[in-house]
Amino acid sequence: MNYVEPIRDRKKLKLMKKLLKKQSRRDHFLFVFGTNTGLRISDILPLKVSDVRGKSHLLIKEKKTDKRKKFRLNEKLQKQILSYTKGMDAEEFLFSSSKRPRPISRVRAYQIINGAARKIGLHEIGTHTLRKTFGYHFYQKTKDVATLQMIFNHSHPSITLRYIGINQDLMDEAVDQFSL
Repeated sequence: MNYVEPIRDRKKLKLMKKLLKKQSRRDHFLFVFGTNTGLRISDILPLKVSDVRGKSHLLIKEKKTDKRKKFRLNEKLQKQILSYTKGMDAEEFLFSSSKRPRPISRVRAYQIINGAARKIGLHEIGTHTLRKTFGYHFYQKTKDVATLQMIFNHSHPSITLRYIGINQDLMDEAVDQFSL
């Protein structure tokens, strides 16, 4: 398993969205959905249109933890969901494979995200980057590690900070400002 980073730079986030939008509606929406919910890719890929269209909350049973989770879909994301799912059948997978009647695989999701990231000069990027990017920007905006810890279902705030790369940022900054 490779270690992946969040996308910290908002300009790079915009570039990723732009590139993925050119590539495909599905790929763009996968990125947007992942970075706006912070869900694991294993919980995103099996979603159907009926799970999200017209809903204010997403109700899932997390694959990794086997726990039920209720997650708020913000207003902007709800609008994007309506736009993306227009004309789609309620039982269609949100992220359907073009080759078979199933969602794309984790491997395909990785190829999509990592491939686009490399084109704009980002490395250490994978499917978990979507979740980490959500966490990183949520924390930067709110500085509310307790809520983020609950969203991610982490046992301790230090785990959450390490997970989203804040500890690394603090260490990098400290070393940059240190000189003998």
